[in-house]
Amino acid sequence: MASILMKFGLLLFVFSLIFYPSDSAVSSIDLGSESIKVAVVNLKPGQSPISIAINEMSKRKSPALVSFQSGTRLIGEEAAGLVARYPNKVFSQIRDIIGKPYKYTKRLTDSLYLPFDIVEDSRGAAGFKTDDNVTVYSVEELLAMLLGYASNLAEFHSKVQVKDAVISVPPFFGQAERRAVLQAAQLAGINVLSLINEHSGAALQYGIDKNFSNESKHVIFYDMGSSNTYAALVYFSSYNAKEYGKTVSVNQFQVKDVRWDPELGGQNMELRLVEYFADEFNKQVGNGVDVRNYPKAMAKLKKQVKRTKEILSANTAAPISVESLHDDRDFRSTITREKFEELCGDLWEKSLLPVKELLKHSGLKMADIYAVELIGGATRVPKLQAKLQEFLGRKELDKHLDADEAIVLGAALHAANLSDGIKLNRKLGMVDGSPYGFVVELDGPDLLKDESTRQVLVPRMKKLPSKMYRSVVHNKDFEVSLAYENDLLPPGVDVPTFAQYAVSGLTDISEKYSTRNLSSPIKATLHFSLSRSGILYFDRADAVIEISEWVDVPRKNVSVENSTLASSNATVEDSGNTSEGKNDTSIPENGGVGNTSNPSTEEQGVSEPATEKKLKKRTFRIPLKIIEKTVGPGVPLSKESFAEAKSKLEALDKKDAERRRTAELKNNLESYIYATKEKFETSNELEQVCTSEERQAFNEKLDEVQDWLYMDGEDASATEFQERLDMLKATGDPIFFRLKELTARPQAVETVRKYLLDLQTIVQNWETKKPWVPKERIQEVKSESDKFRIWLDEKEAEQKKNSASSPPVFTSEDVYSKAFNIQEKVASIDKIPKPKPKIEKPVNESASGKEDEKSSNSTTDESSTKGDQSAKDSESPASESAQSESKSQPESNEHDEL
Repeated sequence: MASILMKFGLLLFVFSLIFYPSDSAVSSIDLGSESIKVAVVNLKPGQSPISIAINEMSKRKSPALVSFQSGTRLIGEEAAGLVARYPNKVFSQIRDIIGKPYKYTKRLTDSLYLPFDIVEDSRGAAGFKTDDNVTVYSVEELLAMLLGYASNLAEFHSKVQVKDAVISVPPFFGQAERRAVLQAAQLAGINVLSLINEHSGAALQYGIDKNFSNESKHVIFYDMGSSNTYAALVYFSSYNAKEYGKTVSVNQFQVKDVRWDPELGGQNMELRLVEYFADEFNKQVGNGVDVRNYPKAMAKLKKQVKRTKEILSANTAAPISVESLHDDRDFRSTITREKFEELCGDLWEKSLLPVKELLKHSGLKMADIYAVELIGGATRVPKLQAKLQEFLGRKELDKHLDADEAIVLGAALHAANLSDGIKLNRKLGMVDGSPYGFVVELDGPDLLKDESTRQVLVPRMKKLPSKMYRSVVHNKDFEVSLAYENDLLPPGVDVPTFAQYAVSGLTDISEKYSTRNLSSPIKATLHFSLSRSGILYFDRADAVIEISEWVDVPRKNVSVENSTLASSNATVEDSGNTSEGKNDTSIPENGGVGNTSNPSTEEQGVSEPATEKKLKKRTFRIPLKIIEKTVGPGVPLSKESFAEAKSKLEALDKKDAERRRTAELKNNLESYIYATKEKFETSNELEQVCTSEERQAFNEKLDEVQDWLYMDGEDASATEFQERLDMLKATGDPIFFRLKELTARPQAVETVRKYLLDLQTIVQNWETKKPWVPKERIQEVKSESDKFRIWLDEKEAEQKKNSASSPPVFTSEDVYSKAFNIQEKVASIDKIPKPKPKIEKPVNESASGKEDEKSSNSTTDESSTKGDQSAKDSESPASESAQSESKSQPESNEHDEL
């Protein structure tokens, strides 16, 4: 039994090591145009290591909406309920306008019939006015609110603090968008382990449970979301690696290419239906009414159109019904799938362009493509699937991934791989590339515009992350510009340049070192890095100066013939008779080495210097100062603006927490009133534990608080709700306690009296079958049980005289507490082990020898334990000397004979 318990304990210890990281968790956030999804990686026993975090409505995705209503901020599902009534106060499409210029944002929101009050900030980006017409929030602040909401969902789901996350972004996001996402996450208090391109997240989820050791495969991931479309070509393969001394096959994938259309998605199809039904409604109303001019009406129509499109994906026809669309007029109509496909006729051809460009630039044929995986909600449209099948020449498209959750689950795998606290057994190598190419351009005095001043710094699809540097021969301060290569620009960007820097200090350094013996012209080295998130950084700049100088070096032998001279020179060097003053002598043409055929020269060798002059090159690297001069809507928030935004968000978070606390306390108060009234109406036993006067007074208090709750309590604070709840509980809790004790106390007394009867049998067994148990311990238990029995009799007699509506004389807790004290003493006596019987051994010579040997060993052990650490280091010699000493004793000789 003991061995089984030991094995079980060891097993628990091993499992505690395996699941040690369960106290830490990481998350992934799939940031979409219309919705946001969150996955959590938490190695908690009994749970799936990677799971989707559900929101307060138990849904697996949340609307990407932020609203401000009467000074109250609402996010997600709460904001979604206000879209139809207050379309100008519910901000959407936040992901699509992050890092974009004001003009692009205005054009996009107008095309989607979003009546936001947008202003242009000092950077040229968009700002959003709230319902008070005073407060303006930047897009970074709105996105930070969404990310903070996602982080709270992750923490609520995992029950631990979650601050590390991976955020997925579409591949067409440029430098401004990616930097803005990171800054928004920083505002939300999230530590971003990395941004991940959406197609890479999908590829991770696709390949994590597959084996590519036998065959490499090309897979196309086609994603059409609500606002954009892209196609990515991914190459899956494997490589051999050493693991615990064994060669194992590790799967990996490399993103070969990705092409996109950032303005084509499911929203385009919905807008065609919106325009179609708007025209139909205008014809029904007449009188020149255009429903497009009424934001509330358009918000209602768009909401119903989305449902109609979803119905058309599974049916050949779908109805639409909008109550009181405009001017109290209802709108009802139907549309067939055929008509819908006709309205979106040009969109089907556009949807094929990313795939066509992918195949064109890769040089692959459709026979080389193993699978075409569909992801994104809009890929459920039957006509889109039919067009893809027709173009690709396939009877069926691959749908092995969850169209909605593949990206966020793959991003969670990436988060687990990057996290220090969580490691998964499954491995899949990822090689992603930069979707944009970048060039570096130099400008300054005496810099000619040629190939040396404008170079390709990062070719398109270069591996992430990477480091690179460029050098330029120049001696004056200059400027550095970073720009997109060719004409491939992110959406909303009109000029390719996205960053500008001024490099200073080179002029002063050149003047300082111009008088030195320069072995080569002064040059500047520029160091850049392309992060795992796809962001290009200008890390540092150095001035590189190479100077030739005469330095003293030890004299070296020139040839084998001078061995005699070399020996004499070495003698002179060792003697130390040479002085530094002799080093100033000029260096002869032959290097100071005489002719060995001349014996007089040998004699002079003793007085020659031990060192010689040698021309050496020395390189100096001096850091240059870098000042960023980037301007425009893509510039991150300044330090002052960031600090101000942080304080605004913290104030909103504090206000939201107070609002949630107020709502919770209000709900608790309301629940207590209803539950208490129900008990008074249904429980007959309450009449026994309280008088009619008490019941009447308590009911009056309940009615009074209930009236206040629905009249004056609508705008009450959390403190007021708590005070009224405490007031009601001060009267109600004693009543309900007496009601509980009415049944709990007799049951406790009955249980304990049965135990006292059983205790008598236990004591008898001790006295008859366990004579080794101390009698004083047994007497102590008997005395305690007798006292407890007398106490019970007295308290029961007092309770019978006491009224049930009065405070009880004793409680069930008192009974159990005294019984537990006796149980502890009984358990301690039961644990007293039976003593082992004494066995007398016959005394003989061999036994005596063994005893002597044991005493000798014990003496040796004592001396060894009292020795210092140095004695331990010489353990073997000590044992050998001990053996030699034992051989000299007669007892040890007898032992050897035995």
